[in-house]
Amino acid sequence: MSGSSIESAGVTLAQQMRDGMRRLASGVCVVTANNLLKQRFAMTASSVTSLSDNPPSLLVCINTDSRINQPLLETQSFCINILSASHQLVSNTCASPNTDEQRFEVGDWVKNQETGLYYLNDAEAVFFCEKVSVLQHGTHNIFIGNITKVSTSQAEATPLIYLNGGYV
Repeated sequence: MSGSSIESAGVTLAQQMRDGMRRLASGVCVVTANNLLKQRFAMTASSVTSLSDNPPSLLVCINTDSRINQPLLETQSFCINILSASHQLVSNTCASPNTDEQRFEVGDWVKNQETGLYYLNDAEAVFFCEKVSVLQHGTHNIFIGNITKVSTSQAEATPLIYLNGGYV
């Protein structure tokens, strides 16, 4: 590989992996869920992937230490909001150590009357999902959800992109 070093002396493989993954541009999403007490949770995530179109499904990877992990484990529904470039503050707020209610103080959040889940009214796209499987691997749970409803913005697509520790 021209101009690069494959090995980094004295750096753990885990750190090398994190450094390498910083070079992969990814869309930014906010995952929302409710716990059994109907309290709402939101978390910024860049590890969201389409899985299949038959059945329409996606997956999201969540650190087991994250506050949203338990609500995702104990309930069946969750929501994925694909953020637009105008949502940097929403992304930062939902990635911060703010309390869960404070995470909903920024952004145009709306409660879906069918599911009780909150979603961003002006997101690029919103996917409502029913959890069908959870796989644990290392420090993360992989939540697989069948998509039950999709809402897509009619505006020109301007997704929020994260690369090398910052927004592009």
